[in-house]
Amino acid sequence: MASVIHHFTKQMKETGKVRLFCGTGGYGNGEQRRDFVYVRDLARLNMFFAGIGPYAPKDGEAPKVYRGVVNAGTGASRSFNDVAKALMAVHGEAEIEYIPFPADLEGRYQHFTEADMTGLRALGCDLEPTGLEEGIVETYETMRAIGD
Repeated sequence: MASVIHHFTKQMKETGKVRLFCGTGGYGNGEQRRDFVYVRDLARLNMFFAGIGPYAPKDGEAPKVYRGVVNAGTGASRSFNDVAKALMAVHGEAEIEYIPFPADLEGRYQHFTEADMTGLRALGCDLEPTGLEEGIVETYETMRAIGD
């Protein structure tokens, strides 16, 4: 499953539209929400737990051992409309087309996700997440720089 960022960008480039679900699950058109996390932040989180790079023990310190199950995310949900608007800021305006919610997803679709950062913070991880708009801009700046 490719990211929604990839799918929406492809739709914008191929059709000039972004297709979002009509209102469902108590949410308005395109207002279903996710905790979109930037992949670099997940890499930094793995480095934190592995104790490498900037998170390596200082001279003479023993490596830290972490135990527990934590959520990885930003702790803030954003709507699919927000994603579409952030992509338009990078790629140019596109029409948002709201499509009927697929019947086969009824009862199986999560209309809202948001990481609870309490466990992560309790383990001493205070990494600041990258914002949605910043992550999208950085992603496409990087892609342009490498020729994608």
